[in-house]
Amino acid sequence: MDGTNNTLFGESNSGFWAEVILPLALPNVYTYEIPKHLVAQSQIGCRVEVVFGKNKKYSGIIKYVLNQKPPYATKPLLNVLDDQPIIYPQQLKLWNWISEYYMSTEGEVMAAALPANFKLNSEAILVFNEDFGEDFSSLNDEEFIVAEALLIKKQLQLLEVQLLLDASHVYPIIKKLIEKEVCFIWEKLNEKYKAKKETFVILHPQFNDEDKLIQLLNDWKGAPKQMELVLAFLHLKKTEGNVSKTALLKKANASSAQLNALCEKNILVAEKRNVDRIKLIPKNLSIDFELSEKQEQCFFELKSTFIEKNVTLLHGVTGSGKTLLYIKLIEEYILKGEQVLYLLPEIALTTQIIRRLQKHFGGHIAIYHSKFNDQERVELWNKVKNQEVSVVLGARSSLFLPFNNLGFVIVDEEHDASYKQQDPAPRYNARDAAIYYASLFEAKVLLGSGTPSLESYYNALQQKYGLVNLHERYGGIQLPSIEIVNTRQVVQKGKVMISPQLKEAIQTAMDEKKQVILFQNRRGYNPYLICGSCGFIPQCDHCDVSLTLHKYSNKLHCHYCGSTYPKLITCTACGSNNWVEKNFGTEKIEEQLEEDFANYNIARMDVDSVRGKTAHDTLIQMFEQHRFDMLVGTQMVVKGLDFDKVSLVGILDADGLLSFADFRVNERAFQLMEQVSGRAGRKGAQGKVLIQTMNVKHPVIQFVQQHDFSAFFQFEIQSRKEFLYPPFSRLVNLTLKHKDNDTVKEASNKLAESLRTDFKNHVVGPAAPIIGRMRNQYLMEIMIKLPKDGAVKYKKVIQHHINLLLVEKKFKSITIIADVDPA
Repeated sequence: MDGTNNTLFGESNSGFWAEVILPLALPNVYTYEIPKHLVAQSQIGCRVEVVFGKNKKYSGIIKYVLNQKPPYATKPLLNVLDDQPIIYPQQLKLWNWISEYYMSTEGEVMAAALPANFKLNSEAILVFNEDFGEDFSSLNDEEFIVAEALLIKKQLQLLEVQLLLDASHVYPIIKKLIEKEVCFIWEKLNEKYKAKKETFVILHPQFNDEDKLIQLLNDWKGAPKQMELVLAFLHLKKTEGNVSKTALLKKANASSAQLNALCEKNILVAEKRNVDRIKLIPKNLSIDFELSEKQEQCFFELKSTFIEKNVTLLHGVTGSGKTLLYIKLIEEYILKGEQVLYLLPEIALTTQIIRRLQKHFGGHIAIYHSKFNDQERVELWNKVKNQEVSVVLGARSSLFLPFNNLGFVIVDEEHDASYKQQDPAPRYNARDAAIYYASLFEAKVLLGSGTPSLESYYNALQQKYGLVNLHERYGGIQLPSIEIVNTRQVVQKGKVMISPQLKEAIQTAMDEKKQVILFQNRRGYNPYLICGSCGFIPQCDHCDVSLTLHKYSNKLHCHYCGSTYPKLITCTACGSNNWVEKNFGTEKIEEQLEEDFANYNIARMDVDSVRGKTAHDTLIQMFEQHRFDMLVGTQMVVKGLDFDKVSLVGILDADGLLSFADFRVNERAFQLMEQVSGRAGRKGAQGKVLIQTMNVKHPVIQFVQQHDFSAFFQFEIQSRKEFLYPPFSRLVNLTLKHKDNDTVKEASNKLAESLRTDFKNHVVGPAAPIIGRMRNQYLMEIMIKLPKDGAVKYKKVIQHHINLLLVEKKFKSITIIADVDPA
């Protein structure tokens, strides 16, 4: 059945219709009729079961309920999956804004926003639970039919279940089977949400009478080990309250068989209970520090600014104690009963911050990021929705949580490019989306950074945002001194990795029992190899990019498509085995340090070395505890980490940071160098930073050496204004992809020509990017500079031009990606 004949689905013509968002890249939402028996349950924000296409079923979200019949035939809703909405109207408004502003679809936003276990479709698979056995006596007729089929086939697709029962709306039956633990659902290898159960032990009700319990113990006739188990239970009950089976058996050093014997004698009872995967510690408010005089002044200025402005930029130098100000402000919102969202750009940063915040707020705070599994995400989603959690600390995905009473948003390290989602759509910037989201609650937003983005600082100077400055480090500690090492003057074979000056400074730090951080924004061992005889450079078969040698795998890796290749022994072009290793990555630096400083412990932090849910936390804690003397890393070591004993920071290749072909290159280089410099000397004596560069006269290097953000801003803003780059325009980058190079070139030329009819000389390109082929797709790019006002209107014009191109038969297979406000 395709769902078009309404009479097959019970009562119809209720007079109500629902606009439903489906988790697909569809340009519009779709309207479905609400059958009479589902009208009362059909609330905005609830999930509903619908047919899309011929017979494909999805769970969508009700966006609107209408009482006016649309001028076309509609299919009916099959079922409402929730008793209460899983999201609030503010989330739907956020989804709509993101889809319009970032030129995506609401379905794509929904797919990014909802935990995977909230999304069901007919590709899901039912898997038989082998632990259930073959006793189906507790099942009704329909449940029995499905269970028997599962027992034989072990797994069924939802379409097969529909055929078995000769019915389309089978979700209620499947839900009952899951609740009874007959089966569970897998979808694309992701298990659907299922409450975690744990066995707890209680005393049989007959022994709630204390006299009977005393008599039992005095007249004990059972095995001595069983007596030990009962006494262990009574002790745990008194000290812990709830007694889990695991804890009891461990304490009594007993077996499950011994516990089962006590249950059979009706002395103890074992029962399964739902438990939280995310265990929150007890809530408390404990602010045990005093702000410095400068911080107190800053705190007062922030509160004053929030009276007039909804968004304020806090420009505080690295080590100024911005986090202490955040803590004081969070306390005020908790006391007011309002929720707080604390955004960080990287998961790595949450490790240190969560420990500091839990010390002050206990179970008021929870953490949310992409390392959580699907079940944990659903549980935290519900805790936020039910206001069991006051403060959420998380990366950009936490923006989509269903806050109901949001009062305050902190965007820490607001300049960081990691706030921008790259792939897949929606390609949103969490900082800007958070500002819009907060406006729906009339909440206040605090943007914090030691090196603000030019856009945010410009908005503050234009008084669109409030601006508060904190230019003094906490405790009166001086900013680190910065020494420039001219690598042109270093006599060393190949590219200078660790200069004599840096090596000497490292040894001094080691002699003083301090720690060192070395920053190189390239992972791997060698960024590329070159044949010393003919100049051949190994490249990826699928991308126009050189391969990086990784020593841990002893293979060549493509950092764009993930392909790996065996390390070449002989050159495929000339047969020579004279390979020259060019440049250096974090692996090679680590190896060199282990050779030069064999008596010290060295760690590496990059995406290759830090994997798994707890890997970041473990490494950071070990470095905090001084179990490592040196830390080599990529951007991960730059962002907001706080280590007491780091006295020296080395930036090994500043020229690499300044050589990207991007209008933000100077801004990104300044931010990275200033931020990594800020890791030095945060406690005690002044720290030291060594920057290795061949271009010692570069203005950005000079600004970093002086820690002079204001001068850098004035220098950079002039060129932005001259060439009409942000903050004086809004950019839209269009990337066209196709397997045939000539086709993508022709399409890009035609699209650019079409766009110029509306945007004139504000269209730049088309041009091939630096990497012109990726994953066997040839690329062309077009940049459009839009006026700051009316951006959404202009984006609709751009989308119209894209649609006109894609209707042409020869260009239908072209993929066009729109990236608004590219990072």
